Amino acid sequence: MNAKKIAIVLGSDSDLNIAEKCVKVLKTLGLEFTVNIISAHRTPEKAREFAINARENNYGVIIAIAGKSAALAGVLAAHTRLPVIGVPVMSQDLGGLDALLSSVQMPPGVPVACVAIDGGANAAWLAARILSINNDDLAQKLEIETQKMSESVEKKNHDIQAKFL
Repeated sequence: MNAKKIAIVLGSDSDLNIAEKCVKVLKTLGLEFTVNIISAHRTPEKAREFAINARENNYGVIIAIAGKSAALAGVLAAHTRLPVIGVPVMSQDLGGLDALLSSVQMPPGVPVACVAIDGGANAAWLAARILSINNDDLAQKLEIETQKMSESVEKKNHDIQAKFL
C-alpha cells in the first residue's frame, strides 16, 4: 500500500508563511506532500477539480490555508470525502476571527476540522495523526517526535529551575 500524500492548499501566496510551518513538520516526519495555490473565489473550478480528484491522486488529507472569508476549506470539503483541515489565517481586519468562523461553521455533512488561527504546524501534526491510523511506521515516528518534545520541555524545566536556585 502506497503511503498517502498530504495536500497543502493555499488560498493566496500571502498565506505562504503559514504553509512553511506545515512543511517543516511534514519534512520532519518524512511525509510526502504538495503545495498549491488555489482560490475558492478566483479559481473555483480548479478547487472543485482538485478536491474531486484528490483521492485518485493518492492524497489522504487536505490542509486548506486561507484568511478573511476562508471559504477554501469548505469548498474543498464539499467536493471530497477526504479529511479537510482548515487553517484560518490572521488578518488585520478582524484578527482572523472571520477566517476561523468561516472554517468551523460548516453545514452538517460537510465537515472541516479546524486548528488555531495561523496554526499551520498543528494542521500538519493532525494530518500526520490521521494518516498514522493505517500506517504503523508513521505512528512510530509520531511517538518519537512526541518524546523529543517532552524531553525538550523537561530540559527547559531543569534549566529554569537551575537559573532560579
